[in-house]
Amino acid sequence: MALSTEEFDLRFAGLDQWSDADFLTALWEGQMRAVASVGLVIAPLAAAAADIANRLLDGGRLVYAGAGTSGTVAWQDAKELGGTFGWPEDQTIVLVAGGVDSEPGVFNSAEDDIDAAKAAIRDHHIGPGDAVIGVAASGSTPFTVNAICAARAAGALTVGICNNADGALLSHAEHGIFLDSAPEVIAGSTRMGAGTAQKAALNMLSTLVMNRLGRLFDNLMVGMRADNIKLQGRAVRIVAQIASCTADAAQAALENSGFDIRCAVLMVRGKTLPQAQEILASVNGNLRAALEYKG
Repeated sequence: MALSTEEFDLRFAGLDQWSDADFLTALWEGQMRAVASVGLVIAPLAAAAADIANRLLDGGRLVYAGAGTSGTVAWQDAKELGGTFGWPEDQTIVLVAGGVDSEPGVFNSAEDDIDAAKAAIRDHHIGPGDAVIGVAASGSTPFTVNAICAARAAGALTVGICNNADGALLSHAEHGIFLDSAPEVIAGSTRMGAGTAQKAALNMLSTLVMNRLGRLFDNLMVGMRADNIKLQGRAVRIVAQIASCTADAAQAALENSGFDIRCAVLMVRGKTLPQAQEILASVNGNLRAALEYKG
């Protein structure tokens, strides 16, 4: 099977002898094509996000699976959900062939380890309550394809994202999403165009999932963890904006709530911390629903 991500694009013959400016322009144009490819899959991404959110609302886990560049892109997306949206780490699993910290040789060869993929799904007890996103530029990476197959057989929701129209991942996953990022400027170097398209698609997909789970209010990160001075200042501004209060009032509410933005907003609006926590628990943490709560 001919893989578009492995094709030699003759437009870039002699690339190694181009001027630095022309070289970088070619790479930039490749990046722009990669990002543009995500615009063609808005509807499939939205459909996948809706199904993922439904699983997670019932306490399911969000699982990422990948190898090589695709695995590290998936790992990055997964690891940012906690700080940005307050998504619990114990509800996130990242399955990277060979492990993120593996040696280069192991990291590359591990993508062929079918048994490791099946074992990872089994050992994490992945099942009907979970959603699994598999990412592979070729769409045929054995580790990723078999992780998706095992997860689907176990009843999990599966999403497959790849950069080849004939990728097996597209047919094995319930939601197959093809990113037409075109042949790479540097032939086969999927850390570039394909990787950029995957990162954009995953960022968009996971952000929409978090929005459907009520972790945004307007365009504000109300689930954010205020773990440093910069983020604490941002939390104050968020609470002040939503609750229409002074920065001092927002700061006090945040300090009294352990810097829980959603609780702080409700406290400024007159609730005690236990009341705020109880209301949020009853509406799955959705601040907008909490503010409209009449119970």
